[in-house]
Amino acid sequence: MDKLSRRVSVIVPANRSDRRVRITLHEIAKRANVSIATVSRTINCAPNVDPAMARRVRKVIAEVGYYPNTHARALVSGCSRVFGLMVSDTVGPFLPEIVQTFEKLGFEHNYEIFLSSIARNNCQMEAAVRRMIEHRVEGLAILSFEYEISLIEVFRGRDLPIVVLDKESPEPLLKAVCIDHMHGVRQAVQHLAALGHVRIAFITGPARLRTAVARKIAFQKCMNEIGLEIPPQLLVEGDHTLEAGMKAVSVLAGLLDQPSAVLCSNDMTAIGVMRRVLELGLNVPRDLSVVGFDDNQIAQFATPPLTTIQMSYVEVASAAFRTLLDAVDDQRDGSSREVCTIQSNLVLRCSTNLAPGRLRGGAAGKRSDSVVPPKEFNSESQSRVSSGLNTCMSSPDVPVQD
Repeated sequence: MDKLSRRVSVIVPANRSDRRVRITLHEIAKRANVSIATVSRTINCAPNVDPAMARRVRKVIAEVGYYPNTHARALVSGCSRVFGLMVSDTVGPFLPEIVQTFEKLGFEHNYEIFLSSIARNNCQMEAAVRRMIEHRVEGLAILSFEYEISLIEVFRGRDLPIVVLDKESPEPLLKAVCIDHMHGVRQAVQHLAALGHVRIAFITGPARLRTAVARKIAFQKCMNEIGLEIPPQLLVEGDHTLEAGMKAVSVLAGLLDQPSAVLCSNDMTAIGVMRRVLELGLNVPRDLSVVGFDDNQIAQFATPPLTTIQMSYVEVASAAFRTLLDAVDDQRDGSSREVCTIQSNLVLRCSTNLAPGRLRGGAAGKRSDSVVPPKEFNSESQSRVSSGLNTCMSSPDVPVQD
């Protein structure tokens, strides 16, 4: 132990005279006039150190600007206290929220976060995997909405806790943070139905993304629940871009029987829809009600502010980190929590209104008996809405659920 301790060092001098001196535990012990073992115990906050000696050691450490070499300490303890975080470009504008949440929780729990992107280039991917292994990460979060099967397989054989998004069948060391897309989509569909909309279109996302597929399936199920049909021409393919939203409006505008509302697989698509509607000389929400998905930072500043289904990426990142933390503890005490679910919720703003031709106050009275009022959409959920419809001056006719 003492032999190894002599090699645990960094060069971070606090003053000019120590700039070229290699600060080791041996050097600190010499300056504090104590043994190397006493220095080691002081750094590790051991209780069996004489207070006077500990004060001398800490004084010297502060003077020379010494910091322990965490990699060497990891070799001794067997614990690196490093979590790996691999993210893909599919998380888009939410990357800063994810990274900041991991960093914040890592600081609170004394963990370092080693970040890497999920590259599509094989050489870059191999390098990213190698760096994760070299840094001896204790757990790994793979936050991607694509099917990262090959990446999971690389780490599976290393007895390493892994957290992924929306994995259907988690395993003892493979944990999942699942997103309840159905809850928010059901609220959105029932909200539109309550406003008298019958022909509701859906603009999809890329089929390679699990989230896009899940949101499409949720829309189809929720429409079926309240007896509303989905003609094939109202399911328009998209790719989660502004351009896809604009193109979809052009397609829908060419139909003989056009929709009065559109639900989009993400907010960027919805904003593209609103842009194209404006170019056609129409108005959102008077001529077309629009609902997005994600509640990104742009949604509330759109014109009009976008009604959308919120999926909190801060909650996703927080759940992923805490699941990793649990997984590390699982290996020690044998407990297990394999799945954590994040619920989506509708955020009401100003991009939805009564279906064209419906009288104010008559939407609920003329609604089909098959339309089920949203059970979860009540005064409690209203309190979570960041910009409620009752405060939207541009859409005074939109009823607010009690």
